Amino acid sequence: MTYSIAARCEKSGAFGIAITSSSICVASRCAWVGPLGCVSTQNITDPALGPTGLGLLRQGLGAGAVLRLLLQGTPQPEYRQISVVDRYGQVAMHSGAEALPLAAMAEGPSCVALGNLLASPDVPARMIAGYVAAEGEPLAERLMRALEAGLEAGGETGDEHAAGLHVADVYDWPVVDLRVDWHDDPIAELRRIWDLYAPQRAAY
Repeated sequence: MTYSIAARCEKSGAFGIAITSSSICVASRCAWVGPLGCVSTQNITDPALGPTGLGLLRQGLGAGAVLRLLLQGTPQPEYRQISVVDRYGQVAMHSGAEALPLAAMAEGPSCVALGNLLASPDVPARMIAGYVAAEGEPLAERLMRALEAGLEAGGETGDEHAAGLHVADVYDWPVVDLRVDWHDDPIAELRRIWDLYAPQRAAY
């Protein structure tokens, strides 16, 4: 009931995640960004994987090593979907055999998309295509376009109700941290909020 994209901007080195779900407050549990990488965790979510993964990335581990340790440390990894992007733009992803159908994953340059309970297996690939097509735009804008492309590809089988957009750069806190916790059209609402925030971002 969730789909997301995680990425590293090859130009700025920033990291970001855009995510949506039919579940309330999805971004508070599933999207984790820091100045040295990002982790998404979804499908019967174990929120502990987020801060643990960021801690491992801070220690210098790469995406593949971080993913292996996260899978070893969580109960029932066969129910989890996890993605990791590291400081080199390397990605690692996992979709367990028991992930809610229809589950799918796709990888692009320094980016990865995951989804479960999808209306179409093409959703993650369409998200990657939307992200790549927006090359040259700021990372947050590229992530938004990827999320919108996922919705256009069919999204999930239920109605999306929550969404989030998160970007971390050189600081320990996110420079973009926007959330729609419950809305009838959360991606459109997230777009509205991002368009309001984008021209003011440097001031904050």
